[in-house]
Amino acid sequence: MSIGLSYCDARGRIFFDPSVEPLADGGMLRTVGDDDLIAAPPGTVSMVLPGRHPKTTSGVQRRRSTHAVMLPAGYTRLLLPAYETDAHAATLPLFGYTFACERDDELFVAAMRTDESEDWAPREFADGELEAILEARMATDPQNRVLQQVALCSREYGCFTAQNVFLERGEAALPVSPKCNARCIGCISEQDDQSTVPSPQTRIAEEVAADEVARVAVHHLERVGDGIVSFGQGCEGEPLLRAVTIARAIEKTRANVSNGTINLNTNGSMPSSLQRCIDAGLQAVRISLNSFRPEVYAAYYRPLGYALDDVLESIRLACDAKLRVSLNLLTHPGVTDAVDEIAAMTAFLQSVRPTMIQTRTLNIDPEAYFSAVGRPGSVIGMRAALAAMRSSDVRVGNFTHTH
Repeated sequence: MSIGLSYCDARGRIFFDPSVEPLADGGMLRTVGDDDLIAAPPGTVSMVLPGRHPKTTSGVQRRRSTHAVMLPAGYTRLLLPAYETDAHAATLPLFGYTFACERDDELFVAAMRTDESEDWAPREFADGELEAILEARMATDPQNRVLQQVALCSREYGCFTAQNVFLERGEAALPVSPKCNARCIGCISEQDDQSTVPSPQTRIAEEVAADEVARVAVHHLERVGDGIVSFGQGCEGEPLLRAVTIARAIEKTRANVSNGTINLNTNGSMPSSLQRCIDAGLQAVRISLNSFRPEVYAAYYRPLGYALDDVLESIRLACDAKLRVSLNLLTHPGVTDAVDEIAAMTAFLQSVRPTMIQTRTLNIDPEAYFSAVGRPGSVIGMRAALAAMRSSDVRVGNFTHTH
């Protein structure tokens, strides 16, 4: 069945042109097949890409602006929009740009469903409802700086793990670290001074105390039997830089409650600091990386004082300690599914078996990312890349599951 172009005009309005077939970017320019597309799922958000004109089988549509979408949680992006960029166009903000098109006068997107979780379903609140929930919980511990930060994230950014602190459900955020030892080009909480892309979130500003953290963790786990409390959020730097505080908070929490899971989201840069947290009672760890190739990893993370080998050592360490180990894999068509990347990933997974690979759409201007890490020599496609992960006997999805 044929597909048509979805595009935007100068005012950002979306139009369909079934007479024009769009091309996609999968690391290299390509046509789109039936197995690349699904009907746009609920929660899909449309975006206009200013200064960018869609590429089609009949040429560049210079009088039209490129239309892309952001996917809801639980879906993995398969292709990027293909476009030509004006010479002076600004760098795109930090979103996950996904190919979109027209089919039978409906919007279709290049994606696949990869997980399900009610905790990550879109949330709606009546006027004043969320604010009332936040205020009631804050009143019980008004000086707690952890609560102050997650209240900000709940209101301003709609962060689910922050909201879970107040809704008393699922995985709850415990931000602790204002500093980081990486300078990720797609960091959502702190960009370099010379960056032209604004940070979409405000990073926690203070080094909160272990007792503040533990009070939030204990409150959550007392009310959510199989709940998760997690250090290392989008609104902070690298939590392993505060391993002493985290270890103390874990000990204080476990002195009061024994149920639930204590998790750490980290870049895995400091194996000895991770060991300190494990010794204190850490049960699960989610280690982020964009690549199993040192040069691609370094080009994105721009690490300070560590390298990919340290990250891989942390994964081994956590697996050997029998933690629930997830890899938070920042995916991007043309990088994640590159032939060289799949070879490097498979070689590592043959010797180390994490519990799960959680795919995450890397939110970044595609051209900026390719400029940093390079275009692939050849790709196998994102569907095949996910199949390669599963063939290594590793569960693949998007969410942390307690069962």
